[in-house]
Amino acid sequence: MQYRRFGKLDWKVSALGFGAMRLPVIGGEYGKIDEPEATRMVRHAIDQGVNYVDTAYGYHDGNSEHVIGRILQDGYRQKVRLATKLPCWHVKTADDFDRLLNEQLEKLQTDTIDYYLLHSLGKDSWRKVHGLGVLDWAEGAIADGRIRYLGFSFHDDYDTFQEIVDAYDRWTFCQIQYNYMDIENQAGTKGLKYAASKGMAVVVMEPLLGGKLVNPPEAVQALWDTAVTKRSAADWALQWLWNQPEVSVVLSGMSAMEQVEQNLVSANASAAGLLDADELALIDRVRQTYSELCPIPCTGCQYCMPCPNDVNIPGNFAIYNEAVMYNNA
Repeated sequence: MQYRRFGKLDWKVSALGFGAMRLPVIGGEYGKIDEPEATRMVRHAIDQGVNYVDTAYGYHDGNSEHVIGRILQDGYRQKVRLATKLPCWHVKTADDFDRLLNEQLEKLQTDTIDYYLLHSLGKDSWRKVHGLGVLDWAEGAIADGRIRYLGFSFHDDYDTFQEIVDAYDRWTFCQIQYNYMDIENQAGTKGLKYAASKGMAVVVMEPLLGGKLVNPPEAVQALWDTAVTKRSAADWALQWLWNQPEVSVVLSGMSAMEQVEQNLVSANASAAGLLDADELALIDRVRQTYSELCPIPCTGCQYCMPCPNDVNIPGNFAIYNEAVMYNNA
């Protein structure tokens, strides 16, 4: 396993982190985790050097934290640093901060959460929890030992991202959706570099765009086939992320042991600066090719909204565009 700096901390994180949002399930039911198989997968990843496990209050209909808590028994809790998230949408009053954290500690069977994130912050949710005093509360939870470090995960635009980063000088880390197709979406490359410039660790989620980059359409696969170094589409996407020194750890939500094994191979071969100029140019061409497959040139400007018939016009265009672009129509 390769290890990378985690912001300003005197600790190195495995290049690959285990995300517990897409654990194997039984009968296609999202809330019904196949616990024996999930245990085998997570513990195998840890045995191979993964030292960062990420879950959240709502994953798998609230069952992910329970299962991760059990998986990390038998000494595995001591081998990893554990991240989970405050579900900001469940916060109505300041009293909910303690209630939710204490419930999570119980579910996870631990006295301390190493990395605690304010989950899925955007403009409105940030202003809500900030107004309720979440930062002062979190400092108290750090002081009493229930959490060690505070961060946030993010889904909004760059300006909101910068506002949140600048609002507090003690953020340890952030978590952003980032991949070679999302360089200008949400926080994007600009946000990655801005957070890193502030000394924050950056955790990457959706490195494969929810799996959309794994099985490319023919036009994209033809480009990958021209590369001197042969890699799977998934490996190209992961190596593009690890190539950037500002990326601390890449989370993968793995649902099968085969995915764990493939991602471990990729992580073991990773390094900042690994890709050469020709390979980076190839990825640029792949991005352009995906973009050219987009059938509706909607920018999401919202000028067509609100629709008199209550249709989310740009949202529906986005769903259709993604289905065509990523071979999922």
